[in-house]
Amino acid sequence: MSEEAPNSPDTTPISPIKERKNSLEQALKARLDEKELKERHILHTGAPAIQQVQHDLETAMAKDALKKHLAKRPEKEDLVQRNILPINANAVAPGIVAHQKELERSMLEDNLKEKLAHRPDPKAVIDQGILLPDEDPTRPQE
Repeated sequence: MSEEAPNSPDTTPISPIKERKNSLEQALKARLDEKELKERHILHTGAPAIQQVQHDLETAMAKDALKKHLAKRPEKEDLVQRNILPINANAVAPGIVAHQKELERSMLEDNLKEKLAHRPDPKAVIDQGILLPDEDPTRPQE
């Protein structure tokens, strides 16, 4: 092995020219063409003043369209009346509404099961005269 002198300058290139040329070629190949830049609204053509006026006009049109749609939006009372919003929409936090509905449904289901458990049998209902003998639900259908 040969040792370099301690005071000799380093002659290795910082960035080899060939690699730099290749990187430039790769970047140029990956660059979008003019049409794609226009489609992505990166490259604009025409006078900047006209572009600004056009942008302002588009913004104003979007604002007008939004105002028009908001003006047509039904009032809260109408949505409550049509059962789109719950009656007590402001009384309960939105995060709790789903749990409240689930609890109400569960309570209703439990109440129904309780009532069905204490329901009289068909013979007792016929004996009390609530059902006619030919309305017996246990009798096979003809």
